[in-house]
Amino acid sequence: MAAIFEAKGRPRFNPLIAHVPDQAAAEAVAIFDDRARALAAAFWPGPLTIVAPIRDAAAVCDLARAGLETVAIRAPGHPLARRLLRAFGGAVVAPSANRSGRPSPTTYQDALDETGSAVAASLDGGPCAVGLESTVVAVLDGPVRLLRPGSVIRAQIEAVVGPLAEAEVDARRSPGRLALHYAPDAPVRLNVTTPEEGEAWLAFGPAAQGPSVFNLSPRGDLAEAAANLFAYLRAADRRKPVAIAVAPIPDEGLGEAINDRLRRAAGFIG
Repeated sequence: MAAIFEAKGRPRFNPLIAHVPDQAAAEAVAIFDDRARALAAAFWPGPLTIVAPIRDAAAVCDLARAGLETVAIRAPGHPLARRLLRAFGGAVVAPSANRSGRPSPTTYQDALDETGSAVAASLDGGPCAVGLESTVVAVLDGPVRLLRPGSVIRAQIEAVVGPLAEAEVDARRSPGRLALHYAPDAPVRLNVTTPEEGEAWLAFGPAAQGPSVFNLSPRGDLAEAAANLFAYLRAADRRKPVAIAVAPIPDEGLGEAINDRLRRAAGFIG
């Protein structure tokens, strides 16, 4: 377990997510109330992580939980991950394969480039279809809290459990909450309509083109932009620009998660 934190350069106060094949396996590890069960039924298998009280501390060790009495748990949707989890027969803690603070890998090659030297074996499941890390919600005492936005959007969650509370109280329970996170080497500027000389530009919408333009979605589609975000941040960074300028992204729906990642890439707390 300690080798995961070492390979990523990850601070040990930052908990890991435990992955299981299904809701029954999750409830053997965590204590689910009716709200957690409803969320699991609605969004699993898929990119929703539920933070709940730990039931079996031996199933997910104290180090993986950063010493907390809670556990972050989800059932992923990728068929290769699901086969691995069923074969293993227990919870598998699995962070993204980037060095801590760097943009998350969304391809097998990017994962190898980031932390491949630290692993004994690897599996290639193809490029990430979603592109963003899972949505994280805390289902504890009081209202459900959104700790990290993701591809399961706020409106979908609220349709199941009602209005979400703000994240500040339980932010330490979730990965991906550092002020500087997902960051390339080049500085990142947000809400840029005209990039400056020497900058790479992450554009959004029609008519943006050029050798240093990486258009997240020419048709202005937020799902396409999310899928491209980290790969394009990496591609732009490889050009060694003076900075990476990012076009304005609408903040509704999936745009909430995209802007959360961009603010952290730029060093702003979202």
